[in-house]
Amino acid sequence: MPEELDPFRISQEQLDKAAGLMNLDKAAHAILREPMRELELNMPVRMRNGTTKVFKGFRVQYNNARGPTKGGIRFHPQETKDTVKALAAWMTWKCALANIPYGGAKGGVICDPKSMKGDELEELSRTYIRSLNGFVGPKVDIPAPDVYTNPQDMAWMMDEYSKIVGHNEFGVITGKPLEVGGSEGRFDSTAMGGMYVLREAAKMKKINLRKATIAIQGFGNAGNFAFELSKKLFGSRIVAVSDSSGGAHSEKGLDYQKLKDVKEKTGSVDNCKGAEKITNDELLELDVDILIPSAIENQITEKNADRINAKIVLELANGPVTPGADEILFQRGVLDLPDFLVNSGGVIVSYFEWVQNIQSFYWTEDDVYKRLDAIITKSFSDVVKTQREYRDNGKKISPRMAAYIVAVERVAAAMKIRGWY
Repeated sequence: MPEELDPFRISQEQLDKAAGLMNLDKAAHAILREPMRELELNMPVRMRNGTTKVFKGFRVQYNNARGPTKGGIRFHPQETKDTVKALAAWMTWKCALANIPYGGAKGGVICDPKSMKGDELEELSRTYIRSLNGFVGPKVDIPAPDVYTNPQDMAWMMDEYSKIVGHNEFGVITGKPLEVGGSEGRFDSTAMGGMYVLREAAKMKKINLRKATIAIQGFGNAGNFAFELSKKLFGSRIVAVSDSSGGAHSEKGLDYQKLKDVKEKTGSVDNCKGAEKITNDELLELDVDILIPSAIENQITEKNADRINAKIVLELANGPVTPGADEILFQRGVLDLPDFLVNSGGVIVSYFEWVQNIQSFYWTEDDVYKRLDAIITKSFSDVVKTQREYRDNGKKISPRMAAYIVAVERVAAAMKIRGWY
């Protein structure tokens, strides 16, 4: 089980470390340690049985110095404001590292969407947007899907906002269905971006991806696409996959369709025939070339970091490696690539969707992938360049700290030019 750690405290700890390394101005540091705006919502929703239930929701807009804030909406029974605050901070750094004109935000609603009917989810989605009236908009704050939300939820939210303003406003939400302004390439964009980062990292580490072994923790949206794309793009051998119930392991390599079928039939990949059962903890410690945590936060901690055997850790999930573990991996020579670099493909293609909505001109899937590749490859290059610059000045810093320094410098510069400090 992951350690119970405060995600917002972790985000502040990471910022503090980067600020010390880069001698960040004290005023800029103080501004960036806390969100610009925190909204807490109490939303009455009429349920199918005729009762009215009040749901608690959040929207945190962390910093908008570089542009309108951007971030997903999570529907989750254990959602907390501290989690939303941390994710909003990480979105700020993610957008800045990608050098796209956004600030960071995040939203959430405490609910169990799996126990709710379609009409109840629609009313909750619409109520959420109504409750944020005046605080969201294509030039203000642009939500997107996240945990347990999907394109249909986004379509309802976009439609509700359009009713409020009196005209179609597709650009208020990203991650929408194609029929209402969605973008080609959006739904596998997080994993696709991660694959472009992996390609560059493998070149640096001199790893032949065609012969590489990969273990993937998490078989949700990102993990599914990571499996498919690593096979399709590189021909890699995926030897282990897990979900919340357990995992499957085979040194010969796992078959994607078999895993998908058994997951649909039984609810877990650990029932896959021809593979041995494995726990999530055991998967993390396998002797593989590449480990892809694509599930939940705090999976690699100070308790197990010294037992990670992968050469590259590709953080497709948000916050899967704690700060202490990050330092241990760095000292051991494991290339731990930070989440807000690796999984930035989602927000980059969301930015493309927003741009297409604004100009009412839509791109092909190939156009989207080429533009994504260019942006995220440049982000990787910026991180490596910053690492080298600090090393040349006698300071060895991890890829995460290098990514933080690039991102924080960009946000701080925008605040300085705008006269915020």
